[in-house]
Amino acid sequence: MSESMPNVAWHVSTRSPDNGGNCVEAGPVLDGSGRVAVRDSKDRAAATLVYSADRWTAFVAGVKNGAFARTHP
Repeated sequence: MSESMPNVAWHVSTRSPDNGGNCVEAGPVLDGSGRVAVRDSKDRAAATLVYSADRWTAFVAGVKNGAFARTHP
């Protein structure tokens, strides 16, 4: 049995094309835990991933530092 998803303040990137239709959404879980939820904006009824505040902060820092930058041949 899956856990019920609490309320989330969903956000779509301002850089997302198609008004967020081809992107992921992320937002804080509104239960005071500091967790962040992520879902596919094209299939909002599908699974939602939930990360601890520490894991999300580390991910965002990696994005800002170029840890996930694409390399082109």
